Amino acid sequence: MAARSVEDRLRDEYFGLLPDIQRAGERLETEIRYHLREISGQLNEFERVVVKSRVKECESAISKLRHGQQGAVFDPDRPEDYRLQNLNDLAGVRVLAFPRRLVTEIDGTLRNLFPEWTSDPVLDDRSEVLAFKYHGYSKANVVVSCEYQVVSMLTGLFWEVEHAAIYKPAPRFRGAALSPRVQEHSANVLLALREFEEVFEDAVSSSSQ
Repeated sequence: MAARSVEDRLRDEYFGLLPDIQRAGERLETEIRYHLREISGQLNEFERVVVKSRVKECESAISKLRHGQQGAVFDPDRPEDYRLQNLNDLAGVRVLAFPRRLVTEIDGTLRNLFPEWTSDPVLDDRSEVLAFKYHGYSKANVVVSCEYQVVSMLTGLFWEVEHAAIYKPAPRFRGAALSPRVQEHSANVLLALREFEEVFEDAVSSSSQ
C-alpha cells in the first residue's frame, strides 16, 4: 500500500480541526462586534463599519503552508513536520471602515481588547500601512490561532475583487494577472482610493467648521 501524501495527511488534520476553526471565527466576530458597538452606534449617515468573518478553505490552507517551506515544496519523508495548526489565520475577521479615521479608532479599540496579539500590518510599496493585522489566541479559543484585520472599506472591497482576479487567478489567467502592467495599475488603484479618502475627510472637516 502506497504511503499517504503530506497533502492527504493535512486534509485529515484540516477536517479534524474544522469545528474548532468555525467556532473560533464565530466567537472572534461576536467579540469584535460587541466591543465596537459604541463606535457602530454613533456613525454619521455616510460612515460605515462592517465586520466579516471567514474560515480558510482546506486547499488554501495547505497551499499557504506549502509556500512557507523551502522551495515551496513538502518533503515527503518528513510528513510529521507539517501542521496546519501552525498557521496564524485558519479563522479570521476583517473589519471594514469608512472613512479612514474610523480605521484608526477601531484599531485602537481592538488593540486594547487583544493586547498580547502579534502585529503584522499589510504595507504598500511605500511601506505605508494598508491594513492593521494581528494574530493570536482569544480567551475562548486556545486550539487555533486567529487573525483580524482593520482596513479601509474602499481598500477592502477592492481586495475582494483583486483576490480572485490577481492574487488567486484561474490558471489560464495567471500570466495576465501577474504582468507588470496589471500589478502597476493595481498599486495605482490602492493609492487613488487612499487619496480619495484623504480629500473626502478634509472636505467633511472643512464643511463642519
